Parts: sequence; structure tokens; C-alpha cells
Amino acid sequence: MAIKAYRPTTPAQRQKTTQDFDGITTRKPLKSLTRAKKQQAGKNNQGRITVRHRGGGVKRHYRILTHNLPKNLTFAVEEIEYDPNRSARIARVKDTNGVYYYVIADTNMTKGSTFKTGDEAPVETSNRMSLEMIPVGTFVYAIELTPGRGAQMVRAAGSSAQLMAKENGYATLKLPSGEMRRVLLTCEATIGTVGNIQHQNVKIGAAGRKRRKGIRPTVRGVVMNATDHPHGGGDGGRHGSGKAPRTPWGQLTLGYRTRHNKQTNKYIVRTRHEGKRK
Repeated sequence: MAIKAYRPTTPAQRQKTTQDFDGITTRKPLKSLTRAKKQQAGKNNQGRITVRHRGGGVKRHYRILTHNLPKNLTFAVEEIEYDPNRSARIARVKDTNGVYYYVIADTNMTKGSTFKTGDEAPVETSNRMSLEMIPVGTFVYAIELTPGRGAQMVRAAGSSAQLMAKENGYATLKLPSGEMRRVLLTCEATIGTVGNIQHQNVKIGAAGRKRRKGIRPTVRGVVMNATDHPHGGGDGGRHGSGKAPRTPWGQLTLGYRTRHNKQTNKYIVRTRHEGKRK
């Protein structure tokens, strides 16, 4: 998947790049696996803004993905499609019973290829099975956290996790963030790497392109009045407050731990912060 540059006819065009859509085989999604997606604009059911800088953007239909495919079946890839709701490509697949599904497409999936599910499937790219049947050192994606719940981890474009060890009923995985985490061996994963690996290298290039994605402009706190933001006020200088960076409501933003799930701390062998330093 290559990155495509635009002709520099304007200053914005000079910086802008886009994805190469040659791998997409159809522009028409399967109607039975799509649903209308209402624009929430970052507001909750009371109409209050819970996520700032959201709103507008082009209309989208949500593609219903299956993250927990039936076991012991063979699936044929019929189309590779674009999904406006995620960074990865999706594959329209059909099982031996004629039922259609949408799944996350990896780098090996092409129109006409096949893959299998279940512990009896061979150890090959795109095949899905429990971690117990996958050799140590293999790269996997779409990993379950709870057996039977479906894929929850490693689903973004270009991502993969490496199976590092298997012991005492648990598999140790090295996640894309650098975190080392233990997962039950009975959890399923798909062998390979999520496709569209060049997604992270795309340059937005123009403000209007960001607005079409449904992202509104962000104003820095240091240019606000003191009544509007803890960083605001002063005589025009940038470093007038002397305080640590904060949100508009006074919450610390740098160096402040946001993880408080004590029940799952025991499964983390090495945190993502330690993984980045090594």
C-alpha cells in the first residue's frame, strides 16, 4: 500500500498525501451488513458536550464487523472494501454455508483468497485459532481478552502483536504500544498483520479535510482569557502561569496516570511506558 502525493497546484496540495486505494475491489458495501450512523457531535443523551471538537463531517454508514467468526469453517474473500469508521480495510467474506461477514483485512487477504478458523486450521497467515495452537514468535492481530467475546485488541491499520511465551495457561504478548500482557491461551487470535500499513504516514494537509472527518478546530489554552482556561491571561507571553499543563477544568494532563483498573493489573507484565524506554 503506497502513499500518493498530489500535484502542488496550491500550498495545501503541496503538503497533502493520501492512501493508494488500488487494493479496494468495490465501492459498494453489502447493504445487509450496513447501518445508518447518527452524528452525535460529541454530545451525550442530555445534549451536553462530553467530547470536545467534534461535529459536522460527511455522512457515514456503519459496517457491521464480526469479531468472533464461527469455528471450523472455511471463508472465501469476495471483496476488499474501504471502511470510513476505522483505519484498517475490511474484507467481505463468505463461509461454506453462504453466509456473509465483514472482518478486518490483513496484508495477505486479496480477492479470491481463503482462510480457516478453529484449532484444526493450519498455522498460516489469516487463519484464526486459539493462542494455544499458535507457535511462539508468531505475529497476530484481532486478539480476544475474554474467550468467546471476540477480538478487542490490535485492530488498527498496520498493527500486530508478537506471541512471546506460553506458560501456566497464559500467553504473553508484546503489544504495539510496547506493553507486555498475559492473555488466556484459550483466547483466539488471527495470524498476520492488519492491512493498510501506510495509514500512519498520510498527511492531512488541509483544514477542510479535517472538517470532513468530523473534527472541529482546537483553540490553545494559552491564547484564551484567564477566565476561560488555566493557561490563559498574562501579557501575551506563553509561560506566564508557571503551572503544569492542565485541562480547562484544572485536570493535570502530563505525567498524570489515567489507568485505575486494579483487577487487570496482574495481567500486565511490563507497562507500555517501560516498553518505550527499551
